[in-house]
Amino acid sequence: QVQLVESGGGLVQAGGSLRLSCAPSERSFSNYAMGWFRQAPGKEREIVAAIAGSSSSTYYAVSVKGRFTISKDNPNKNTVYLQMNSLKPEDTAVYYCAADRSNAGLITVLSWYDVWGQGTQVTVSS
Repeated sequence: QVQLVESGGGLVQAGGSLRLSCAPSERSFSNYAMGWFRQAPGKEREIVAAIAGSSSSTYYAVSVKGRFTISKDNPNKNTVYLQMNSLKPEDTAVYYCAADRSNAGLITVLSWYDVWGQGTQVTVSS
């Protein structure tokens, strides 16, 4: 069964940084659209950032633009990272990575993603 495994979450003070990693169980994920999402208690899951499978195109939610960076490792581009800087208490959530195996472009629609990781908790204290 195809899996995505997230790591790197934890507790950090406001203004601090964390880097999340998403490692797929198959190398073929290097060509799929990938995204990071988050879900805070009592709120709907929302997109944080996305990266295209076939190019270096990226997308960021307004709330994280300029603070978060999504990237892929070199050279195989199979692992996806989310570098989170200048963290705020409102960034506290469970963060999920996901893949859209039917697209190689930049995908921002949550429902199009068909493979999800188990999530990793990020807690930012004030």
